Amino acid sequence: MSAENKTSRLGAVYNAESSEEVSRVYDAWAEKYDEDMSLAGYRHPAVSLAILSRHVPRGAKPLLDAGAGTGLIGEWLAIIGFEHVEAVDISAGMLSVAGRKGIYKQLHQAALGARLPFSDNQFAAIISAGVFTTGHVGVEGLDELFRICTPGGTIVLTVKDVLWQSGFSDRIKELESNGVCVLIDDTGPYVSMPGEQGTKPSRCIALKVS
Repeated sequence: MSAENKTSRLGAVYNAESSEEVSRVYDAWAEKYDEDMSLAGYRHPAVSLAILSRHVPRGAKPLLDAGAGTGLIGEWLAIIGFEHVEAVDISAGMLSVAGRKGIYKQLHQAALGARLPFSDNQFAAIISAGVFTTGHVGVEGLDELFRICTPGGTIVLTVKDVLWQSGFSDRIKELESNGVCVLIDDTGPYVSMPGEQGTKPSRCIALKVS
């Protein structure tokens, strides 16, 4: 991805002011997304998969890829032994690309931060990379993930550090004190793509649901 394209496309999604705008930007980007993010050295999928593998037994099911996009993580989940994975994403265009890969048991179009089309306690684990970030989903998206994850299940999230410092960390501490979850892993800050040093970093966390 050229520097110009990277700045333009990422700027559009980070500066989006509504879920509808986010969806439109990703719909337009869908066919080039995998190529662009691979060339950019996008780290969130690899980091979040490593954290998931540390805490979730191989073959656990079902899993949810929350904010699945084109299925970058879904492809790798299948390779490392997670065969029953469902996907949810706001963008029909991104889900269309993911669907062609044949890696998800089901595809669901829905926006994180709103009510999700799943039953209580449905998933053994949830992974969400690149979603809890500027212009996307904030701390308001957490409650639904806890609702649909089984007690004892694991939720792995990447979180933009600016969100972490502006209420996300406090909300996690509140949930821990209320017995909802336990923070079991935290990478600390890292940059999500090479060349972004000096920008606001992200982190990847794992939460065990009580």
